[in-house]
Amino acid sequence: MFALIITALSAALGGFLLAQFISKVALKKAKEEVSKTLNEAEQKAEQILRKADLDAKEMIYKLRLNFEKETTQRKEELLALERKLFQREENLEKRLEFIENKEKDIAQKEEEIRRLREDVKKEKEKLYLLIEEEKEKLQKISSLAPQEAREILLKRFEEELKIEKAKMVKKMEEEVKEEAEKKAKDVISLALQRCAVEHTTETTVSVVHLPNDEIKGRIIGREGRNIRAFEMITGVDLIIDDTPEAVTISCFDPIRREIARISLEKLVADGRIHPARIEEIVEKTKKEFESKLIEEGKQLAFEVGVHNLHSELVKLLGKLKYRTSFGQNALQHSKEVAFIMGILASELGLDARLAKRVGLLHDIGKAVDHQVEGTHSKIGAELLRKYGENEVVVNAAEAHHEETEFTSIYSVLALVSDAISASRPGARCETLETYIKRLKDLENIATSFEGVEKAFAIQAGREVRVIVTPSKIKDEEMSLLAMEIKKRIEKEMEYPGQIKITVIRETRTIEYAK
Repeated sequence: MFALIITALSAALGGFLLAQFISKVALKKAKEEVSKTLNEAEQKAEQILRKADLDAKEMIYKLRLNFEKETTQRKEELLALERKLFQREENLEKRLEFIENKEKDIAQKEEEIRRLREDVKKEKEKLYLLIEEEKEKLQKISSLAPQEAREILLKRFEEELKIEKAKMVKKMEEEVKEEAEKKAKDVISLALQRCAVEHTTETTVSVVHLPNDEIKGRIIGREGRNIRAFEMITGVDLIIDDTPEAVTISCFDPIRREIARISLEKLVADGRIHPARIEEIVEKTKKEFESKLIEEGKQLAFEVGVHNLHSELVKLLGKLKYRTSFGQNALQHSKEVAFIMGILASELGLDARLAKRVGLLHDIGKAVDHQVEGTHSKIGAELLRKYGENEVVVNAAEAHHEETEFTSIYSVLALVSDAISASRPGARCETLETYIKRLKDLENIATSFEGVEKAFAIQAGREVRVIVTPSKIKDEEMSLLAMEIKKRIEKEMEYPGQIKITVIRETRTIEYAK
């Protein structure tokens, strides 16, 4: 029994110790878990604090950036406003200065006006005294009544006023003339600047290139029958010489020459050259050339902006491409005159389209003047009247060389534009002999006058500089001498455009100091 109690006590003690051990282990484990949890909580708290610190720093940085940006913008706005205010202040100072200067000018003008009024008043008083003296003198000398003396005096004043009036009118006419010349020069200069021009030269021959020299024999033919047939059918001269791989077509009629050139090129390309074939090709080329002329005329009318032309006039315009005058191509000349007239008309407030039509058709008579008797102006006017053109266009064509009276301003513009186009440098060719002769004639006319020491034709004959002897020609006589030289040149010479006469009088006095 005692043993059982001891065993029971031992078991109970063992259980108590085991339970205490287990509780200690559990407590230790719990402490470890609590410690671990506390550590984790501390780490999380530290992370949260670190993140919060970073977020706070980032927010502070952004706020600082925004503050600096706003501050910079405000500073710029303030600077701009300051500059604006400064500029306004400067403008106000300038305006004040301007107003002060104006006030000074006004004060000076008022002072001048006051002085002038006083002078006028004094002059009136003097004039009144003179009139009274004249009245007394007249009454004493002629023993006239006051009424008669007044009439004589008024008549005398009236004559003096007429002289003064004539002087004023002459002065005003000179001023108007100068202003008109200046305006005309401006308008013409503008027209020339805006008008594209082409320089052309005259030619009376065409060269046809051959693939080889053997073809020359076939062109000549047996005993020359091919070349004779070609010349007879086309009306040109065919020159076959030692020039390698080329033959020359010579003719003063450019249309015939062009037809012959095209026909010969076709014959050479075809290879069959005999009289029948030559006649066939030439006839075919003539028909094609008619169509080509119409196309050329239509193209020119389109470029210039002239519409509703009669078909025959269109064809005649195409013929002008193969017509030259002093080396200037008639088609390009008509085109140039049309453009110049259009610009001049626009500057003067006239109808530019009508002006272009006049300029384009003014030389239409040159297309047939070698076939019809008469001047190209008269022929052109008849053609234009025949094909229903406006009377303004007809008169301009007839009068642009002053062969008849002008009936409209467009006729005057046609004359001016035609002269501009013809007289510009390089527009028309001139032989060297004619050119030299014209320069010599200009110098001879100038030196033929008494008192002229030397004369020089310069600027291709567009100006003559005349040097006079100072002891023989006075300053007052220079304008008269220039006018006399001008009249002699206009009377005795023919020339394009105008010639400037410059008279130079120079007196030199030389001394030597020793």
